[in-house]
Amino acid sequence: MSNPLARPLIADSIVDVIGATPCVRLGRLAKENNVVANIVLKLESMEPCSSVKDRIAKSMIEEAEKRGEISPETTFLIEPTSGNTGIGLAMVAAAKGYECILVMPATMSMERRVMLRALGARLVLTPGDKGMKGAIAKAAELLSSTQDGNTPRGKRGFTLQQFENPDNPKVHRETTGPELWYQTEGKLDILVGGVGTGGTLTGTAQFLRSVNPALHVVAVEPQESAVLSGEAPGPHKIQGIGAGFIPKNCDTSEINEIVKIPSEAAISTSRAIASKEGVFVGISAGAALAAAIEVGQRAENAGKTIVVIIPSFGERYLSTALFADLFQEVSQQAPEPVTL
Repeated sequence: MSNPLARPLIADSIVDVIGATPCVRLGRLAKENNVVANIVLKLESMEPCSSVKDRIAKSMIEEAEKRGEISPETTFLIEPTSGNTGIGLAMVAAAKGYECILVMPATMSMERRVMLRALGARLVLTPGDKGMKGAIAKAAELLSSTQDGNTPRGKRGFTLQQFENPDNPKVHRETTGPELWYQTEGKLDILVGGVGTGGTLTGTAQFLRSVNPALHVVAVEPQESAVLSGEAPGPHKIQGIGAGFIPKNCDTSEINEIVKIPSEAAISTSRAIASKEGVFVGISAGAALAAAIEVGQRAENAGKTIVVIIPSFGERYLSTALFADLFQEVSQQAPEPVTL
């Protein structure tokens, strides 16, 4: 296999440095939790805009361009998003010259909202209690009103439909999976990942299973909204996964096991890996890591390599339940006297 991590020394665009993220072994946290497997973190949090969704943003836009479906001169993009896909799309859209409208539940963090606006996107919020279904419905409404080109600049709207766009899992088959096989030197037994659109876990698993048919794939979902497990959807705090339905891009035939993680366990695990290993991650990463630790504690997995996808960086969650107490603490902290 050629090196899938190769990148130009100087890129022509920010889009050209998406992918090729590093892997890091879990250390102290594994020992404290009596983990007998080797847990490896795939740090998608180190993408240009700090999430795994940068990959699908690039893929969905560039594949649509190749098919002649969109161009900056004729099209503006409309997409429902829980935040990270929107940030990736806003970045790629800015780099390529597209206008972009992103529709997001109002429960998503302030950091995500500000990042979208900073990257030049227009932001539309929908009621938080309607979840992603509400955002998807609003995006469809906006799209239908722009198809005749009767817009200020004569452009028509186009939605990339991350939940069902095959270019979503495709990029993970072509990049994330090969990268992991190369990085683990072909020694990868278990893949763990949260399910948002389903594209990351599906595409990565599809490639890895082609080179290792014995691969065990673990899907992670919120305990409070365990739709993959056949339970009813519900509110939860794990932003980025648990959309409340099973997306078309989630190929459940690739899943061997489902682990349900409570929101509070996801939060505590995210905070633990930050303070004990210096790995600053988001809430859904905490859920995936909590599941990996649970799987890695089993005697039958002793010595096996578990790769867990770390989807996003922690900085965009400072105002959420993940760090709300710390945010309040430092906001109220008074300066200490100093003598000069």
